[in-house]
Amino acid sequence: MIKKEKKFKWLEEGSKGENVILLHGLMGGVENFGDMVNYISKECKVYGLDLRLFEGIKLNVSVKKLSDYLYSFMNHLNIKQAVLIGNSMGGHIGLIFAKEHPEMVQALILTGSSGLFENSMGDSFPRRGDYNYIKKKTEEVFYDPKVATKELVDRVFKLANNRINLLKLLGYAKSAIRHNMAEDIPNLKMPVSLIWGENDKVTPPHVAEEFHKLLPNSELNWIPLCGHAAMWEHPKKFSDIVLKFLKKYF
Repeated sequence: MIKKEKKFKWLEEGSKGENVILLHGLMGGVENFGDMVNYISKECKVYGLDLRLFEGIKLNVSVKKLSDYLYSFMNHLNIKQAVLIGNSMGGHIGLIFAKEHPEMVQALILTGSSGLFENSMGDSFPRRGDYNYIKKKTEEVFYDPKVATKELVDRVFKLANNRINLLKLLGYAKSAIRHNMAEDIPNLKMPVSLIWGENDKVTPPHVAEEFHKLLPNSELNWIPLCGHAAMWEHPKKFSDIVLKFLKKYF
């Protein structure tokens, strides 16, 4: 169920349990969480926030501004506390938000999160006009390249061939590098579940291990035969880990 109010657009499912807010990555949207929403909304009140990364023409974009946008969204819906689930840059937004508003974050669930190592976000991707290159880079997000459907590749290709979008992509990538969280993460006291694809090429396993080492109250879960978007490739396994984690604390 997609809702729109004022500047916000979000998916909302479920009617009981903890508030869970989903934060998507740089090249995605709330649809990336797919079937996972069906599983966890049986036990939780789920909000999938559309971060509207490429709307408008303003180029002064940053992960910090996206954290502020999340703060405005929670205030708009009068959500006092929530569990944040972030994939890729969405995890980075969750980390910044947890640093700035720890009283509003019951727990963090990070999958393929940026925040420590950002080379994968800001190297040569995306390359304008080269469909095969875009296809290859999109397939690399997943363990099974077939998950990168033609529809998905076409969407990324269209995004990469819009000049303003491309400038915004580079702006987000540079901002992620500026907002490295290595010094802040040891101060985050809330429970954190790291759910990582064993075959993640974007944020490889050593990134998860570094997060686990730095976060004082974390658990590390691996999903085999899985790439950068665990909640998309293995929604049932991902959801089982999420629900087990939540039952442990709430």
